[in-house]
Amino acid sequence: MDKKRILFLCTGNAARSQMAEGLARAFHGDVLDVVSAGSRPAGWVHPLAIRAMAEIGVDISDQESKPAELFLDQPFDVVVTVCDSAAKDCPRWPGAKRIEHWSIEDPSWGEDEESTRFQRFEETRDDLRQRIDDLVGTL
Repeated sequence: MDKKRILFLCTGNAARSQMAEGLARAFHGDVLDVVSAGSRPAGWVHPLAIRAMAEIGVDISDQESKPAELFLDQPFDVVVTVCDSAAKDCPRWPGAKRIEHWSIEDPSWGEDEESTRFQRFEETRDDLRQRIDDLVGTL
């Protein structure tokens, strides 16, 4: 069976889409070919995203923030926008067989203490994992 190609998009490609890429690759890499990108890439991966993923044994420390334009000419079975801004910036995707939008809040927003922000990263990670598991079940 050929692997299904999935692109996860968010604005900065620093947290949500990076975690989604890592989760999909770690838990479904046998059936998925996964990349992530941002409509306005931050140029780095958020340290709390790296830490939240490491907590469950998934290393995303070598992943890089990438511009969505890198993938415009590539076919995908599914393109998933994981934030509202990316859904507005990329309502259609050339070559996508299917587009899904997951409205997931940015766990890095806020002036909270780091422990509170880290808890949001853990919650976001767990939410993404469930959504990805559900998505794979539909492919």
